[in-house]
Amino acid sequence: MHADISFLGLFLQASLLVKFVMLLLMAMSILSWAMIINRRKVLVSAQRASEAFEDKFWSGADLSRLYHESNARRDNLAGMEQVFYSGFKEFVRLQKQGRSQESLLEGTYRTMRVALSREVDRLETNLSMLATIGSISPYIGLFGTVWGIMNAFIALAEVKQATLSMVAPGIAEALIATALGLFAAIPAVIAYNRFGYQVERQENNLANFMDEFSAILNRQVAAGKP
Repeated sequence: MHADISFLGLFLQASLLVKFVMLLLMAMSILSWAMIINRRKVLVSAQRASEAFEDKFWSGADLSRLYHESNARRDNLAGMEQVFYSGFKEFVRLQKQGRSQESLLEGTYRTMRVALSREVDRLETNLSMLATIGSISPYIGLFGTVWGIMNAFIALAEVKQATLSMVAPGIAEALIATALGLFAAIPAVIAYNRFGYQVERQENNLANFMDEFSAILNRQVAAGKP
């Protein structure tokens, strides 16, 4: 009677620990794909929103009007518009207090820096989990493989005449754990590197905008404009 060497057959024949390793790796793979899809949507949406606001900002629109438009939907702001809204709100507040030019601009810049950090934290959500899955999955799979091969050779030692057909299913089911580990790890690592690069680009864009916006406010203050 031949052993079932299909994936399901090998899974059912595996030891309890190897089954647990396989199920864990499949769960980690599903989790990583869910995070990949979610992060991609978030990053694409943030990039488009920032580009749309940047076009509006540099179109020559009045800053006060832009601020009131942003204030009307302040609970749904993100990216560059959130940095602008936070900075201009603090700028107006400090200006009403009669702060000096240096104190006014420093307080505004500090507030925008906080808004930028929060936006980066939002964009980086779950990226550490992707990195963790990408780094530990191969080792979990390797552990399952070592355990499975060890059991296969222990069972082999208990028979008088060993054949390849006797040891092959045990080794095959053990190697599946390594394959599942790589299946979970490779997409997670690729996505982590890709998303990390996209977050870094968006952070640089926000930092550049923050500097440019600060320069505009500085010119307005120097010119005595509200």
